[in-house]
Amino acid sequence: MRRLLVILGLAGVLSACATAPTVYGPAAGASGVGFSEMRIEQDRYRVTFRGGPGAPMAQVADYALLRAADLTLAAGYDWFRVVERYMVQDSYDNGPRVSVGAGGGRGSYRSSFGVGLGTSFNLGGGPAMSQTLEILMGRGAPPAGGEVYNAAEIRRAIGPRA
Repeated sequence: MRRLLVILGLAGVLSACATAPTVYGPAAGASGVGFSEMRIEQDRYRVTFRGGPGAPMAQVADYALLRAADLTLAAGYDWFRVVERYMVQDSYDNGPRVSVGAGGGRGSYRSSFGVGLGTSFNLGGGPAMSQTLEILMGRGAPPAGGEVYNAAEIRRAIGPRA
């Protein structure tokens, strides 16, 4: 029993180390944690933020808005409108796993008997979420209606948490 508890404790420690933290920054590749963007037109971008396994949906959505605000300000615009938005959850389970097993057996020249019990723990941290926004940027007073955001206000509100 003590051995099982030690193994479970080690599995818990490993699970804390096995997941990629969700930090605000550029993605290291197509499936990396972080943001990426694609310019569609002079004032239109597609922005994606991909969270690490287990990242809260709200954090992923906030970081996508923050990247949209940063792009808007860097391009000299004041506001942006979200014209399309979608969230994707990677449902595949490819994280590292630890298995714990116990078994017994008896064997000789005559016969053998064995009983086994096993379980495994996924150390991947859960599904990874990504949010994609298609944004249209503008200057001056923001238009009424729709999902229109003041880029400087988004930067002030979400930026300190990133």
